[in-house]
Amino acid sequence: MTYYIHAKKFFLQNTTENGGYLEVTDGKFGDFFTEDNKPEGKIVDYSDKYIAPGLVDTHIHGLVGDDVMNNSWKELNEMSEGLLKAGVTSWLPTTLTASHEQLDEICKTIGDHKGEGTGAKIQGIHFEGPFYTEKHKGAQNPKYFRDPSVEEFTEWQESAKGMIKKISIAPERKGSVEFTKAVAATGVTVALGHSDATFEQAKACVEAGATGFTHTYNGMSGLNHRAPGMVGAAMSMNLVDDELICDGHHVSPYAARILVDKKTPEHVALITDCMSAGLMPDGDYVLGEFPVTVGDGQVRLQQEPHSLAGSILLLKDAIKNVVDWEVAKEEDAITMGSYVPAKSTHIDDACGAILPGRDADFIVLNDDMSLDQTYLDGESRYQA
Repeated sequence: MTYYIHAKKFFLQNTTENGGYLEVTDGKFGDFFTEDNKPEGKIVDYSDKYIAPGLVDTHIHGLVGDDVMNNSWKELNEMSEGLLKAGVTSWLPTTLTASHEQLDEICKTIGDHKGEGTGAKIQGIHFEGPFYTEKHKGAQNPKYFRDPSVEEFTEWQESAKGMIKKISIAPERKGSVEFTKAVAATGVTVALGHSDATFEQAKACVEAGATGFTHTYNGMSGLNHRAPGMVGAAMSMNLVDDELICDGHHVSPYAARILVDKKTPEHVALITDCMSAGLMPDGDYVLGEFPVTVGDGQVRLQQEPHSLAGSILLLKDAIKNVVDWEVAKEEDAITMGSYVPAKSTHIDDACGAILPGRDADFIVLNDDMSLDQTYLDGESRYQA
């Protein structure tokens, strides 16, 4: 079955087209036709809307009351369904720091159910920890912190059937450079975060193969004119991709603009760091092993000093925020919410762009960048 989408604007991988027709055949993208080259066949008209690739959330812990750490395939699939409401069509379930055994069981669950999801597609796993340090622990439990171990990681990866696509570590931990060399050589993204590392320690890991920074600005040593720290490394290292949480609480819009201006949109990945309270009412929840309170768009630990602990941000709102804040143009916001997250975790062969032969996973946007519909494999799965 073939149909053609007609829309006001298309955010293609390398160009933004005003008007035109996009072919969808048997759930896959086909060719793009310009406005003056109307194809014969069924036309699905979105002439006052924008068409963009489905968003890719590579750092998300929970949603709709469910949590990755609960190690339930039922909950993971519920999250996948819920993510369609956020415009997300591909994602990486993200773990928190925990025991080796608990993380291994989560790996087995996701690996054993590969390809079985009915909503947004699970393209892999993101390990946030456990190789962190305490000063910038956030909502990570320090009792499980330890030095990085290639052997431990290898066991997890075997249980996950190769599904681990990204792991975040603290560069100051003993053996971080050696770990980075070994793991990056396997094609897994090594990112740096939850760390008080010096600029020099972060730089050593980047030169060993680390290619990303975890929720830039948050949970890391700050930029000082004599000690650039982790933030300075995130801003100045060539070719690395920086995660950024744009909910207006984790990072000032002005700080977001500084990072995007310095790195360019091609190296900033919008992420949510969303926890189980996403798409849920305000109230009390648990993140990992810590009680948190959700209110005023924020998630904070109940214990002192009531630090931010994840978010309830949806990726559809992140792309709208950076446009509303005048941090990025529309096409750049789409790049940061789809292509860069996919590219930075080596899943861009499966998602993150509208290309012929790819699964027709895309979103329909209003001209204010709000979400109208989410399509999966060429079928409309969510209408706002």
